[in-house]
Amino acid sequence: MIVAMKTKLKSVSRKASARRTVATISAHPVVPLKERRLTFGHKWNFAPAPEESKNYAIAPRHGLFINGKMVAPHSGKYFESLNPATEEKLTEIAAADEVDVDNAVKAARRAYEKVWSKMPGRERGKYLYRIARIIQEKSRELAVLETMDGGKTIKESRDVDLPLVAAHFFYYAGWADKLKYAFPGKTPQPLGVAGQIIPWNFPLLMAAWKIAPALACGNTVVLKPAETTSLTALRLAQIFQEAELPEGVVNIVTGAGETGAALVNHPDIDKLAFTGSTEVGKAIAKAIANRSAGLRPGTLQSESKRAGSESGAPRLTLELGGKAANILFEDAPIDQAIEGVINGIYFNQGHVCCAGSRLFVQEGIYSKVIKKLRDRIQTLRVGNPLDKNTDIGAINSRPQLEKIRELVQSGVDEGAELTQTQCVLPAKGYWFAPSFLTGVTHAHRVASEEIFGPVLSVMTFRTPEEAFERANNIPYGLSAGVWTDKGSKIFKMVNKLRAGVVWANTYNKFDPTSPFGGYKESGFGREGGLQGLSAYCRLD
Repeated sequence: MIVAMKTKLKSVSRKASARRTVATISAHPVVPLKERRLTFGHKWNFAPAPEESKNYAIAPRHGLFINGKMVAPHSGKYFESLNPATEEKLTEIAAADEVDVDNAVKAARRAYEKVWSKMPGRERGKYLYRIARIIQEKSRELAVLETMDGGKTIKESRDVDLPLVAAHFFYYAGWADKLKYAFPGKTPQPLGVAGQIIPWNFPLLMAAWKIAPALACGNTVVLKPAETTSLTALRLAQIFQEAELPEGVVNIVTGAGETGAALVNHPDIDKLAFTGSTEVGKAIAKAIANRSAGLRPGTLQSESKRAGSESGAPRLTLELGGKAANILFEDAPIDQAIEGVINGIYFNQGHVCCAGSRLFVQEGIYSKVIKKLRDRIQTLRVGNPLDKNTDIGAINSRPQLEKIRELVQSGVDEGAELTQTQCVLPAKGYWFAPSFLTGVTHAHRVASEEIFGPVLSVMTFRTPEEAFERANNIPYGLSAGVWTDKGSKIFKMVNKLRAGVVWANTYNKFDPTSPFGGYKESGFGREGGLQGLSAYCRLD
């Protein structure tokens, strides 16, 4: 009897407790499904894990690398190189003028005629192998310098850029004595002196993309790195010295646009390779076209043809801007696709010419994708690029940050809805929170202009035909991505998309054996693979 009463009292107590719980829950308003968010509190916080940078001393001033030596600029002028994450001065970089560029080209010409073009391919390959091994040995230092100079995260510099830099030198070292097998029935011959201009988003990697195939084919090089990221290119010059590369085979001239213009307009350049903005690429193409027509820069007067050139102008390859479409079908593995979308746009803060900055989502899964995308970007960690846990680093420069802000604001003003990570940005440095815009139409600027930052424009489509037509309806044609479970659909889209590179169920995968380049206003010519060799050869 007593046991029965206790059991009854406990039952009554549980029911009363349940009623109180229900009353408590019902006191809070129900959040609509589309507004619900995952809240992790502080569970995503990581203890700081910064990479040590004090062990790598940076000289207070850097000169030009001409004829195998570091030399002072002719003008005596230098400019500051800043750490974009802190706005602190890293070093001073020499500003090369026309005299310096001319000296570099002359050094490259002497090295080409007297040493490098006459050297057997087997011996050239030995130098490239040596450079690749030294890069591997110094990869940690180079990764730290790349991060400090450009703002990208240390895990990207360490795990992506540096392995690819070494891989390109290794790959083309192997081809140096096998060029006749690369082009059966042809007799490959070097072009001469190559002028190369690289951007600030992948300083070392772009240098490797251009220098390695040029040297493997027997050419000599004058390299002009970006004004804001010259530090690692000059550290690469020291590696060339350690590898005992013959003097003048590679020369590095630093400076702003005037330095690049002096290199483009130099009459003794046999090959020009440029990676950068479409606007500058068009100006270079126009200058080369004028020279092909025998016109002096900025005039309508003809000039004599350069010795050794049939047209008086160098060969040209351009790798320019992009506005890639990442196309997500409703039969795709959604969670895998979300990770691909994140990697496609937020890798390197969106400072990638082939970034998947336009996301086309099939209408049937639009709400689901937006919810998952909104939740996923909240987990991205923004902050110190040298911290191994950081996902999003600093924007490369203040002008680039202002451009990103202006374009995003234009999207909002035109009716798009902005979603950003709820993070506290550092007080100093150049920062922009990972973002995406919904309600975007093709008429919006953010749907057609390259933002070059961590900003995604999301649009919808119904059929595969609509997807590739809208993806192609843009001046650019550098890259694209397709996410679907159907192999036939992948092949259909690949054949319809006007893009130089199309990734299927992945994004931003690179390999030195694979060619890379674009269509339309994204440039012409290819870098990487056998195609990267042919750009630096004359096939007789």
